[in-house]
Amino acid sequence: MIAYLCGEVADILENSVILDVGGVGYEIGVTGSTCERLSGVKGKVKIHTYLQVKDDGIQIFGFLRKDDLRVFRLLLGVSGIGPKGAIALLSSMEADDLRFAVATGDARAISRAPGIGMKTAQRLIIDLKDKLKLEDALEHLGEAEEEGSSQVSEDSSARGEAMEALRALGIPQADAAAAIRAAGDVTGLDAEEILKRALRQMRL
Repeated sequence: MIAYLCGEVADILENSVILDVGGVGYEIGVTGSTCERLSGVKGKVKIHTYLQVKDDGIQIFGFLRKDDLRVFRLLLGVSGIGPKGAIALLSSMEADDLRFAVATGDARAISRAPGIGMKTAQRLIIDLKDKLKLEDALEHLGEAEEEGSSQVSEDSSARGEAMEALRALGIPQADAAAAIRAAGDVTGLDAEEILKRALRQMRL
């Protein structure tokens, strides 16, 4: 079992990242938000991983936070949800948003994720209502900062704000992330300037 991988981001694809670990490139399936957070990051990053072994191959899925990996594993225990479905769900909503949806029985919010129908969403709520609790959100509140201090650049929050602004304009997450990556080195720039550069790349 591979618990985590530590290396440098060599490339970012639509639904995965290539992590260079000692000269070996590992393709890791990640959420859209993870792709955005790793865009432009310099130096080594640590990605907590889940290894899927199937007859037709091996695939690795990864997360920057241990809590996201925990939630991912819980989702795999729900009938009808596989690794790709779990990744799609966590790309549509953060782990804490999912906790809130489960706690309030909001199947409609969960079913908005690609590949997650209303019946699967309702089953998820039933299966995880005692496993995904709102109080856990407080326990893991500082985890992103603690784990990310040595792996995600200080500029990630500015990129995140720019990403949210693009999403508010109706731009799909994958296109928004691609535009921010195409904006080049945005180290030290604020969200407004990153947004302007990304929009120029999209010619909006």
